[in-house]
Amino acid sequence: MNKSKLLPCAAALLLALHGGARAMDVAEAYRQALANDPTALAADEALLAGRELAVQGDALLRPRVNLQASVNRMHDRMTGDLAPPANQLLSSSSTGTATQATLQLVQPLYDRAARAGRDQLHEQSALAQTRFDASRQDLALRVAQVYFNVLVAEETVRVVEAELTAVRRQRDRAQARFEVGQGNITDVREAQARLDAVTTKQVSAQSMLALRREEFRETTGVAPSNIDALANTFAPRLPEPAQLAAWQTRGEAANPLVHTRQSELDIARAELGKHRLASRPTLDLVASYGARNQSGNLSPLVAPDGDRAGSVGLVLNVPLYAGGGLDSRQREAVARLGQAEQELAAARRDVRLKVQEGFLAVTTGVSRIASQEQALVSAKSALEATTQGRDVGTRTELDVLDAQQRLYAAELDLVQGRADYLLGRLRLAAAAGELGEGDLRALGAWLAH
Repeated sequence: MNKSKLLPCAAALLLALHGGARAMDVAEAYRQALANDPTALAADEALLAGRELAVQGDALLRPRVNLQASVNRMHDRMTGDLAPPANQLLSSSSTGTATQATLQLVQPLYDRAARAGRDQLHEQSALAQTRFDASRQDLALRVAQVYFNVLVAEETVRVVEAELTAVRRQRDRAQARFEVGQGNITDVREAQARLDAVTTKQVSAQSMLALRREEFRETTGVAPSNIDALANTFAPRLPEPAQLAAWQTRGEAANPLVHTRQSELDIARAELGKHRLASRPTLDLVASYGARNQSGNLSPLVAPDGDRAGSVGLVLNVPLYAGGGLDSRQREAVARLGQAEQELAAARRDVRLKVQEGFLAVTTGVSRIASQEQALVSAKSALEATTQGRDVGTRTELDVLDAQQRLYAAELDLVQGRADYLLGRLRLAAAAGELGEGDLRALGAWLAH
């Protein structure tokens, strides 16, 4: 290969390697899920279907045009004798083909029930958009959940492996001291027992990591390779505004669940109005044009030839009795309306509670992380002091193992606390109906790139 061809290939290889090494943040994982998650793709199709309901509603008040055509093969045979001059017009036997076509236009002029049906279909179309927005927020939360599950699982494996290395070192140290007569068999056996327990913990942690990675892949469609980890410098902050009541007000105004229940209430009202108006008269403009032809020797009295007819008129329809079905459907609609009203009230209650849950997760998360960071510092100091005490004979190997276990537990608690804090921010935004891709990008301030 000559030099001119080698340079572009090398550049392409470097770009591919650079692209493959790029870390994935939560926003990128969300974009991947939009393209691959079956639930998200189903929501796209549901939105397209819902938009068509508005078109169907408008069609209820628009003209309807119908074309009806027929072709009949006819054979006419008369058994009796006709008196003159009818016997000159009709033959005793004739055969031919009769064709007929009629074009009809119907334009509703007064139909209150159809108007109520149109309004109902428009509300159902708006409901499809609301459900789509809710599905997007749900997807964002699911992606964030599986993302941080992977981070916590990876950190758990790292910490357990570090603990395993430390415990194995302590076991070897206890074994060496016992062999030279400076230790006792109890320390050796205790260290071995701790090593076996941490080995079991490692197996469980690796199994959980494999499960979390598969959940991530199933949700986003890609493997969680080289994803951004939590930053070492983690500075949590309180939500803005820091008043719970303000967030609850925003949630009741914008949460998709409240919007869904409000749309369902409006649909129930339209359904009731449609049934109340079902007994109203309707008035339609009807215009038609028809043509009839025939071939063969059929008599014009049997099948007219070259007949053309047009008409324009009004058709009034007054429902009088439908077996009690109209009244029954109206009573059903009244009950459905009451049900929708109560479900809207329940949705507002649930949203207030969800907002409070997310708000508390963020506000308590700030102090929780601060205390966990201090607990980690204290655990490190305690391990150093215990190790020094063992070296001078005031502490035992068992004390060192306990101090190490507390240190690793503090590290995992801090990782979990940070992940819970970030998820709490997202859940608060979702409860307020404001969660979007921008909130996922904002998580980059707490991730290491």
